[in-house]
Parts: sequence; structure tokens; C-alpha cells
Amino acid sequence: EDLMVHLWYLHYYACRRFDKSPKQTANEWSPGGVQAEFRWSPGGVQVESSGVQAESWWSTGGVQVESRWSTGGVQAESRWSPGGVQVEYRRSPGGVQAEFRWSPGGVQVEYRRSPGGVQVESWWSPGGVKWSTGGVLVGSWWSPEHLKAPLDDYMSRVPKVQILRTKKREGLIRTRLLGAGAARGEVITFLDSHCEANVNWLPPLLDRIAQNRKTIVCPMIDVIDHDNFGYETQAGDAMRGAFDWEMYYKRIPIPPELQRDDHSEPFESPVMAGGLFAVDRKWFWELGGYDTGLEIWGGEQYEISFKVWMCGGRMEDIPCSRVGHIYRKYVPYKVPGGISLAKNLKRVAEVWMDEYAEYVYQRRPEYRHLSAGDMTAQKELRSRLNCKNFKWFMSEVAWDLPKHYPPVEPPAAAWGEIRNVGSNMCMEIKHFVSGSPIRLESCVKGRGEVGWSHGQVLTFGWREDIRVGDPMHTRKLCFDAISHNSPVTLYDCHGMKGNQLWRYRKDQSLYHPVSNSCVDSSASERRVFMNTCDPASSSQRWMFERTNATVLENFNQDNN
Repeated sequence: EDLMVHLWYLHYYACRRFDKSPKQTANEWSPGGVQAEFRWSPGGVQVESSGVQAESWWSTGGVQVESRWSTGGVQAESRWSPGGVQVEYRRSPGGVQAEFRWSPGGVQVEYRRSPGGVQVESWWSPGGVKWSTGGVLVGSWWSPEHLKAPLDDYMSRVPKVQILRTKKREGLIRTRLLGAGAARGEVITFLDSHCEANVNWLPPLLDRIAQNRKTIVCPMIDVIDHDNFGYETQAGDAMRGAFDWEMYYKRIPIPPELQRDDHSEPFESPVMAGGLFAVDRKWFWELGGYDTGLEIWGGEQYEISFKVWMCGGRMEDIPCSRVGHIYRKYVPYKVPGGISLAKNLKRVAEVWMDEYAEYVYQRRPEYRHLSAGDMTAQKELRSRLNCKNFKWFMSEVAWDLPKHYPPVEPPAAAWGEIRNVGSNMCMEIKHFVSGSPIRLESCVKGRGEVGWSHGQVLTFGWREDIRVGDPMHTRKLCFDAISHNSPVTLYDCHGMKGNQLWRYRKDQSLYHPVSNSCVDSSASERRVFMNTCDPASSSQRWMFERTNATVLENFNQDNN
């Protein structure tokens, strides 16, 4: 187990101009099997390479350097100039092209796994000065005792890294504030512990902050498999951060209006995922840092995101910066009782969301009378910074969010139980997890009150998918079928139609356009599966408990 998986930590770095002392620097680079070593000195450039074709030009009059190299499908071009380092970096393995431009300042950090833990190495930059002013690892009181000495011993060999430990459980948010308070660099970069930074990840972040110090920047977050440490991109890769009105974090496609010909260009994002971002240190504190009234974790990503946009800043995702993140199957520590995510979310809604908080309460009625603590200081901060209102945020920043997650949910086409005409039995979900089969069971209607969370309460909603729950409380699990004759199962809702697109036709059949088949059932086996459509078969006829004829008619008209 990696030592740093048990710690929350952050790295912070500062932009600095080149040191003019005659030091030499080595930078080792090996993307995609390319091995190259470059050495710089103020009097000239030396390039040593293995399996790399390289050309370099050096001018001492203005410190201008141009170098080109190409091997193994990787192409790169870089330029330095005296007014600030401008570097263009292109790689094209697998058809991927990326371009990096940045001003003086940057750090290359490589994380390597070894049996003893995770290694953190800061590489020197051209000119002989480390880009890094230091790093801080912050461990909460729950860090395993047997890991402390090995960690201290290992980190003693890593320059300029400080370890802070709290005396009591502070949680993610206050622990990050502790680390940020110890930071002295011009830029603070926050990283979760269960991360691995990829090649050349930091300069693209620093570039955007150097151009506009009020920009918060986030790397692209790739997925590291919890079991085998396999590394891959997220589904859809570059997408905008968003949320639904139950305040679950979501990712939505970049709208055509914001798409660029060069997919490596930074793009605006309304909301960050939360765990990984870089920010100008002074700007972070001008914004008040994190709200100290937020407990443990949860909601802080919304607070920072709303605050930076509404109070004069901006936020971007940077495709050329990539950091892997382990999405854990469980939390390897206990969360104390009495700490509620609900309190954090209500606090954010009350301080920042104005009248839009009502849409949250409609979906989370238990939040209405929940105490969120004293919010006076946060509201005064918002007033002092002359922040815009949330309506501005929704119309100017997150204008595409309602297309995917409308504040006022459009009426559903049908909902309630789905009863089979032939067997008089109902569809039911036993286990609310992806991959669970849809079963045929005795209908529960009439045998007592059925809550919205019961496995027989289903909604055929405005997205034309079928979800678990009533229209105001649907789970993010959808009916899914992959082919003719396949079972009907639950799968995480993706909102992209495809395998999750359904039609409820006038003959009471549930038609699946992708497989050109209909939902069938076997009462004896209690199975629900796809089959060739047969209007005469009662096992393929289904009755929803409630229907909206107007919406159903519109669905069918739109797809004739």
C-alpha cells in the first residue's frame, strides 16, 4: 500500500525567473519509450540523446533556444525567449496533439510507485533553479502509526518538503487550509493523496495563472484502477464540470459553441471536481480560502467554483495537464458520526445560490430546516468582494447546464409501477447497483404505502430513459439492454440515449430502437429480457401506473 494514500497532501510551487549563476541542469524525459537527456548552462546548450533525433540552436545575446526532436511517434518543439519562457510542446502518439506554453516558472514532478511507497521527485528546470519553492504533506491524526517513521525517513531525502500533522481529526477542508497556510510559493497546487502526476503536468497550469492570476486551473483527471493501478482516461475525456439539483457532481459535453479546432486548448468549466487544482496564493486568500464552516469533506468544490466565477475570477480545465486519480472502492478510514454532507451543501446553497437554492430543497426537502451554522462571515465576504448573483452564474457561465439538468424538471411521460398485462406481475429492482437485472415480481401496490425508493417505483422521464424512483427522486440508474435477446439490466445513466433509449408505444410495448426489439417477460422464470416484437404477445404488453398522454404523444411524434 502506498504510504501517501493515507495522507491528504498538497504541493505548492512558485513561478521564478532564471537564476543567472553558472549552474547546470539535467532533465530526463521518457514519454512513450523516448529517452533523452538535456543539459543547459548559461553559456550554451548541450544535448545528449539516445534514440532521439535532435537539433538545437542557442543565442547568448537574447537567450533564445529552439529545439526539435522526433522519435517513436512523438514530435516536440520548444522555444525559450528572454522575456519569459515560452514553450511549445507537441506530442502525437495515438493521434494526440498537445501544446504547452508557459512563462518563467514551472516544475516537473514525477511520482513513482515502489514497494516502500510513492516517490516524489522534483526535477530541475532550465537555468539551474528549481521551480518548486517547496511542498507540504498534511496528515490527519488518523494516519496509521506504523507509517509515520518510514514516511519521515523517506521524505527527509526529498528537499524542501514539509510534513504537518494535526492533533485531532480536522477533515479534508481544514487540513487543506492548514497546508495552504504553510505555503509560501506564488502558486498553490492542491492534490489528493491518491494521485499520480503525469509527464510535464505542471507548466500548462502555471501558464494560465501567469496570464491571469485570477484563473483557477484544473488538470484533466485520469483514472487509476484501484485494484491494479491501470491508467486510462475518463469516459468522454474532456468535459465541463457541472452538477444536478441534488448537488451531485456531473460532467457534461463541451457545447459546440465552446469547442475549438485544437482540442489541447484550455476551456472554461463551471465547476471543478474538487481534488486537484492550482491557484495564485494571494488570490486564494483574497477569496477567503475555503469556508471554515464546512465540515470534513463535501461541498467545498462548489463553494470554490461559485466563488471564483461570481467574484471576478474564472476557472479552466487544461487538457495538456494530466493527473491520475485512484477512485477508491471504499474509504480507508472511519468518518465520525454526526458530521453531515447535507450541512455543507445547504451552507453552500444558502451563501451562494440565492433563489436557486429552492430547486435543491425541492429535491432534498430534508435540507430546508437543517442548521448550516453561522454564515454571517461568508455573506459579508460575498458583499465585500462585490460578487455577482447566482442568476448571472447560470446565464453566463453554466448556461448549458439546464439542458442536461433543468432546475424545473420537465414532466415525465409515465411513472409508478410497470405491470405486465399477461402475468399481472410488476418489474422490480432488488439491488440498486449497476449490472443488476430487472426482475418480474408480485406487485406491491395495494399492499400498503409504497415509497419513492421502492424497487417497483420507476419513471419514464423527459430524457426518454427509464430510471428507478419517482419523477422528483430518480436514482442515477437506468434500464439498459445491449442487444436482441439480452436481459434488461440497470446501468449508470449516461444521458446519451443509445442502449438506454426507450419508446412506450400505443400497443403498450416498450420498444428499444438500438436493438429493434421489445421488452418481453417470463413469469415462471421471473425474467425480463429483449425479444422480437410481437404485438399479439401479452408478455410484451406493459401498463404504467400513471401516464402523461401529452408527453407520450410528443415523444412519439418527435421520433416518427
